[in-house]
Amino acid sequence: MTSSKTGSLTRRELLRRSAAGAALLGVSGCAADPDVAEISSSRLRPPESLDDGDWASIRARFLLDPGIAYMNNASLGVPPRPVVEAVAAGYRAISEEPLHGKHDLQAQIAEVVEPGLARFFGVTADELSLTRNASEALHLQTIGLQLESGDEVLITTQEHPAGRRPWLFRAAREGVRVNEVFIPSPLPDPAEVLSRMADAITPRTRAIAFCHVTRGGHIYPVKELCALARDRGLVSLVDGAQAVGQFPIDLSTLGCDAYSVSLHKWMLAPAGTGFLFVRESARDRIRTAFAYDASPDAPLLAPPGTMPFPVLAAISAALDFVNAIGIERVEARCRFLSDHLKRRLAEMRDITLLSSAGSQSAPGSTIFEKRGLDAMAAVPMMEMLAATHIDEHQRDSHDAIRVSTHIYNTTAEIDRFIDALGRASA
Repeated sequence: MTSSKTGSLTRRELLRRSAAGAALLGVSGCAADPDVAEISSSRLRPPESLDDGDWASIRARFLLDPGIAYMNNASLGVPPRPVVEAVAAGYRAISEEPLHGKHDLQAQIAEVVEPGLARFFGVTADELSLTRNASEALHLQTIGLQLESGDEVLITTQEHPAGRRPWLFRAAREGVRVNEVFIPSPLPDPAEVLSRMADAITPRTRAIAFCHVTRGGHIYPVKELCALARDRGLVSLVDGAQAVGQFPIDLSTLGCDAYSVSLHKWMLAPAGTGFLFVRESARDRIRTAFAYDASPDAPLLAPPGTMPFPVLAAISAALDFVNAIGIERVEARCRFLSDHLKRRLAEMRDITLLSSAGSQSAPGSTIFEKRGLDAMAAVPMMEMLAATHIDEHQRDSHDAIRVSTHIYNTTAEIDRFIDALGRASA
């Protein structure tokens, strides 16, 4: 019989292979098409161009039904095969040997996942607290900010409900004043965004909270807004749910005090994964909602209790997958697909493109209106006409459609969507 120590090491090696290296190895036997199976089991090599053909081997590493065009990544991303396999391997380990399986997964999280995230985002591991999603992180950073009744926080009118509701909670419970600064959509010049926020600051303002990328795919001038907050002695808190995984992000360079993340959107990690970043120098102003004995050296910001160990451990497989491709290549491919969609939309009548141009537009998100077509009705209509999943954007006075394309989408899928859009009517 194998000793428990030897068995534990064997399982740990299995976990490290599946959760830390499987993204490079691929998974054989998961695809019905022999050619796809062969590609997905080969070593991942970064594509040399942005063309669909060079990205076919990346597409083959996803379990997506070949007949479905999934273009709603801003809601929930699709994990690649190595991530799916890593989650399964983790649950198998704690089912076969709960004690050592749990310990091995905890080691994976502490020794691989958290340092890997820290390197990817340019911070230290002890500045990160794993959460289920950005919504949970946003709530924790909001509840943790040290405020008194009558203190004011600035947010913008383009915040996601998950970024707005925690502040309304504090307003109702504690008398904190929440001032929503109007930011037009489409987004104005970055200087105007900065000016609107600066003009709204009062002697009672203690913090500014805003999204990095809006639900409509507009990029805020985050670094400049954080510098404004720092110059005025304010805390800066950022919602990064729609930004992380679309383009490189260095949190040290951005200069924010807190940053909330969903890893299951553009980062392709398992559903139910995210983190809260709190800068070490901000621990005296953003404190835990859980532990009475927390200190700046042990902030204890993460939610307590048993964690979904297999899910969190599999984050490293997603990190390996993105790192093997290169986040810069991910950004370029997303931009390539979005630009193709915008060109095709420009050829159509009755279309109003709402996405900002150039650097103010997130690489993978495109929003537009079609005259006479209700955006809510368009969602099931596109599934019926083109087997394509999209989303609506009925907010900011828009009746818009949101298309969020990722690296595994193709120009052929976009063309199919455009054809169906041309046939769609009220």
